[in-house]
Amino acid sequence: MPRHRIADWNNAYANGANIAGSDRWPAAWAEPAQAFRDALAAEGRARLDIAYGERPRNRFDLFLPEAAPQGLIVFIHGGYWLESDKSDWSHLAKGAVSSGFAVAMPSYTQCPDIRIAGIVREVGAAIEKVAAMVDGPLMLTGHSAGGHLASRMVTTSTPLAADVARRIRHVVSISGLHDLRPLMRTGMNGALAIDEAEAQAESPALLRPLDGTRITCWAGGGERSEFLRQNALLANIWTGLGAATSCVVEPDRHHYDIVDGLADPAHALTRTLISE
Repeated sequence: MPRHRIADWNNAYANGANIAGSDRWPAAWAEPAQAFRDALAAEGRARLDIAYGERPRNRFDLFLPEAAPQGLIVFIHGGYWLESDKSDWSHLAKGAVSSGFAVAMPSYTQCPDIRIAGIVREVGAAIEKVAAMVDGPLMLTGHSAGGHLASRMVTTSTPLAADVARRIRHVVSISGLHDLRPLMRTGMNGALAIDEAEAQAESPALLRPLDGTRITCWAGGGERSEFLRQNALLANIWTGLGAATSCVVEPDRHHYDIVDGLADPAHALTRTLISE
């Protein structure tokens, strides 16, 4: 049987270098994100830069549907816990907002100014703050490192208060990083500073899901093999721990355009996220 062994861990987790035309991003996100924010702000349906903590990046944007929200979605951005900002992703709220849901998008302090465990606590604080503002069921989603943070919220060591955690109906982790141990082998770990103890404590794949957890792990068919493996890994492990899990590989999508479906209310990614 063939043997598989990763020799270059930096390449295994390098997205831009392995996606044709990757220089289109982040402008391919930032421009439609700005247009969406401007449009909803003009209609009085965007509440921007709401503070949830004391640090400069402890802010979220909240986008509202035309009528009373049917529930709340929180989208957590990626960037390997090192880069990006909530403002690059605003347009991805369009699918859910058009379907009648409020959507919150938080920023958070980034490594090396904080450990990943600290980011987990910040995201938990953001979710608790916006959950107090919007009633109804709560759905969490995130991309890449954001997929890690979303799935981390429904583990038994969640930073969320029990009453907020009980409201979570569904988590969709998009190209999520669910086992942090491989990242310790990459050059990024100079800034991330993940050690074995943190990897054990903060990797959803090494933790137990909360009772009643429902999670969909979603990735693109054109992703790096490590992202496809990480996608399947969490669904596989959590199935054995009692969660309701799904694993989806969307054809002809790579790590950057895999999120685009969230901007379309009819796309399967949006429909899956808001489904009951």
